[in-house]
Amino acid sequence: MGDNLSKHVKSALIVGGGIGGPAAAIRLAERGVAVDLVDIEENWGVAGTGVTLSSLTCRALCDLGFADELMEKGKLHDGLTMCDPVGNVVAEHDTPRLYSPDVPGEGGVMRPVLHDMMARRMEELGVKVRTGTTVTALDQDDLAVTATFTDGSTGTYDLVIGADGMFSKVREMVMPDAPAPVYTGQVCWRAQMPLPPHWTRAKMFMGPVKVGFTPYAHDRMYMFLLENVTDKPFYEPDELLPKLKALLAPFGGELAEIRDAMNEDTPILARPLEAILLDRPWNVGRVLLIGDAAHATTPHLASGAGMAVEDAIVLVDELDKAETFEGAMESFMARRLPRGKLVVGNSLKLGELEQAGAGMDQIGPLMGQSLAAIAQPY
Repeated sequence: MGDNLSKHVKSALIVGGGIGGPAAAIRLAERGVAVDLVDIEENWGVAGTGVTLSSLTCRALCDLGFADELMEKGKLHDGLTMCDPVGNVVAEHDTPRLYSPDVPGEGGVMRPVLHDMMARRMEELGVKVRTGTTVTALDQDDLAVTATFTDGSTGTYDLVIGADGMFSKVREMVMPDAPAPVYTGQVCWRAQMPLPPHWTRAKMFMGPVKVGFTPYAHDRMYMFLLENVTDKPFYEPDELLPKLKALLAPFGGELAEIRDAMNEDTPILARPLEAILLDRPWNVGRVLLIGDAAHATTPHLASGAGMAVEDAIVLVDELDKAETFEGAMESFMARRLPRGKLVVGNSLKLGELEQAGAGMDQIGPLMGQSLAAIAQPY
């Protein structure tokens, strides 16, 4: 590894405090870059459900330094049990331990828990965080970007990173002709509930709809369900529980018991799935998009969060190696665009197969190929 980062970037602004933004802030600040991070939400990091830690996501967060905390505050395990609609085991899939022989290969964590871990690390590194704030304008020349903020203040930086999600305002500013996110024909339902003591890994039930369970703490798990809906829907809060129970009606065994135990106190969310992939450089000069701002995916490979963390790690790696800032951007894209196409493309294909009613004879091979591909080095 070279030592060019300090030559290219001494100060950076990060817009967005989800997962990719803090990951970039941490990796840059570790190398001595002065980092400001802004997030439009005042109560930053309070909301959120579970984050599935696929092998890709688990490795990326461990590479960022969170292995011990994920094992302590989340729930890591080594594989997935596939079941039929009444709970009979169809297959067992073991997950490789990509980070270390001592760290399980996948798992789950609550988003607010992960947020707190990352926020504490940023504070330790001196990252300056402002909430309830975002950018209203970005003006740049060859060497720097001047940002104007919603409170009227300005700041000048060597690099601005747009990590502000699928509906990125930074993307609108620097790439006004970029494609908009597209609805994919599915809705992802999520609910939180107690983890049965005898469940030691993730579970998935294949029926008229796909239902999965990810442990995210030592006594808690969250459920996800993918519903096929041709036109993008909106559900009122009082519709969520009866609708979810109706979707689960065809299932028996343990899943039926879990369904019947759900009540008005069960946290439930339903989110239409949208996706976007920028098939072009993710930077305009010294403004760079990462994470969902550049490649928002569906949850079929559970790798959206990990892809954002990988972006951050690869960015600093390439800034360190390249002789010029422009060269760093080119080598960053050479590594990240093919991986973005893989994750987003295969996730969308899996969703299309599910909507077409394909069986495991079609879905299984593509899932296996995809999991093998995301396990490769990034």
